[in-house]
Amino acid sequence: MGILYLVATPIGNLEDLSPRAERILREAHLIAAEDTRVTGKLLAHFKISTPQTSYFDHNKANKENRILAALAEGDVALVSDAGTPGINDPGYELVRAAIDAGHKISPIPGASAPIAALVASGLATDSFLYLGYLPRKKKERRDKLAEVKNLPYTLIFFETPHRLLKSLVDIEEVLGNRELAIAREMTKMYEDFFRGNVSAARVFFEGRGPRGEFVLVVDAFHQKNVKWTEANLNIAIEAGIAEGESPSALAKRLAKESGWARRNIYKRISLIK
Repeated sequence: MGILYLVATPIGNLEDLSPRAERILREAHLIAAEDTRVTGKLLAHFKISTPQTSYFDHNKANKENRILAALAEGDVALVSDAGTPGINDPGYELVRAAIDAGHKISPIPGASAPIAALVASGLATDSFLYLGYLPRKKKERRDKLAEVKNLPYTLIFFETPHRLLKSLVDIEEVLGNRELAIAREMTKMYEDFFRGNVSAARVFFEGRGPRGEFVLVVDAFHQKNVKWTEANLNIAIEAGIAEGESPSALAKRLAKESGWARRNIYKRISLIK
């Protein structure tokens, strides 16, 4: 029985195709491609003549049996237009079907836009959540953002040029003015990264007119950003006073921890004392 190879392809720079990926694409019995025209350009560059068939959202139901039949005769390579197949495309459904049919699945690692943007963002990489494209409609987009608002993970989104500014508005209003990185045209000639907070990103892109495909990497929710209740603040003030902490030092420390303004904390300290 054939092997289904999940072959990562370049997200821009063709030099990122690994020698192993090139060999698999050359030796496979068939290549299942998201868009045969896009993959055709890649194959032409490397002088690979392996036959292709398309496999994407709107024809996956009709193509699945054909690809499984091809696997019965030899190896099949699954590719997306760019990056790692199965990420933000229906590839996982073919993988599931191939597993159920008893075929071996073999990933050929390589380029992945979400991971590339994450590691270059300067934000935490130990725990992250990839969410693909944000919804097109404002309410649905805000609902999705609200679902992840309080999660302690770095968030990764794809976005298109014509929706970037709208999404930045919603991100700021729902998630707050967090730190983020925005990657554009990674590995290509005009690759660039914006790093800063959301409000600064809005100003930056409003003055330029966004072009290209974007990956947004947004800082995680941090518990320290939650404003304490009055009751919790009073408890902390009383504890600080009991420990002999000076009013100015106590106000300064609690302002950093509680989300309350230093002057308001100082007034409360005076009242409690």
